[in-house]
Amino acid sequence: MLNPFNRIARLCVPVLAISVATSALAEEPREIRAGDVTIEVTSIAEGLENPWSVEVLPDGAFIVTERPGRMRIIRDGEVGRPLGGLPRIAAVGQGGLLDLALSSDFAESRRLFFTAAAPGPGGQGTAVFSARLSANERRLEDVRRIFLMNKLTGAGQHFGSRIAVAADGSLFFGIGDRGEPDRAQDQGDHAGKIIRINADGTPSSANPAGQALPEVWSSGHRNPQGIVIDPADNKLYNVEHGARGGDEINAPEAGNNYGWPVISYGKHYSGAEIGIGQSADGYEQPLHYWDPSIAPGALAIYRGAMFPEWEGDFLVAALKYQLIARIERNNDGSVGKEERILQGDYGRIRDVKVAPDGSILLVTDEEDGQLLRLTRAGQS
Repeated sequence: MLNPFNRIARLCVPVLAISVATSALAEEPREIRAGDVTIEVTSIAEGLENPWSVEVLPDGAFIVTERPGRMRIIRDGEVGRPLGGLPRIAAVGQGGLLDLALSSDFAESRRLFFTAAAPGPGGQGTAVFSARLSANERRLEDVRRIFLMNKLTGAGQHFGSRIAVAADGSLFFGIGDRGEPDRAQDQGDHAGKIIRINADGTPSSANPAGQALPEVWSSGHRNPQGIVIDPADNKLYNVEHGARGGDEINAPEAGNNYGWPVISYGKHYSGAEIGIGQSADGYEQPLHYWDPSIAPGALAIYRGAMFPEWEGDFLVAALKYQLIARIERNNDGSVGKEERILQGDYGRIRDVKVAPDGSILLVTDEEDGQLLRLTRAGQS
């Protein structure tokens, strides 16, 4: 009988460049209304298998990850073959090749970072890798694993994984509780935490001093799958999955505890109460929460010229209701009303990014996933 570790290893073999490139000319643009704004939705590419993340390269091309273990570049109307050089990846359950972020000096260094479920003794866990995109854009070079969470298990859920690159070049990223809620309160465990490391994998000196794990920024998170730094003031925000209700937006600060599973605005899937209630001393309150859950997959803050009406607003990608939630932010930083866009029109929305030109990029987490671009009608 094949032992479990070998089974995972088989699942982790990268898919080689035998996949046929998919045409990016997917369908005609579609116009929709969002409040007083008319948006044009264009499908940039289709035929992507469970895409998880998208970034814009300096020349305007796109680079995307697919959860089964592929990374591709989309340029000039064509989806490229999978890049070579990726490490072994555990495409198990919710795990696989996950988020992607470009270093702040990517135009010179070609350095990027990505997260993945990585196999190892005891199962798999969230890892962060550093790599350089080759000059011919066919492979990753100088691939280094710079972080691996400290307790691996066979669980296939709650890997977290979004990355935000800080002004000093350090990396914030989230790790979920891996399906074991109490791990989020264990200060000797990376699960259920926001982590901050330098680009070489060492702990950031900005993390709270005197911790059991010097990489930890904040704790008490269930499954933080969205994380972003507001370019206007460099403040960190994250969005995370609750259980049955209790999805949250937080503003994680160093050393703070955000409550899971001691407090929550949701309930267990069984209907049982979670912890001791919705608030307690020593635990932070969310900026915003959803009940019922929308299953948030990513978070962006709109800073751009194309939609000035949305300046500073949260944009949340939702899997369950297949939508983008635009949440207004007031001048004092408080959260205002919510508008739901694209609900049910394109499937499960996994990532949302604001492009340099102010357009909005989305990827849909489907077996036949798409890269979508939202522009103001007449400005595509």
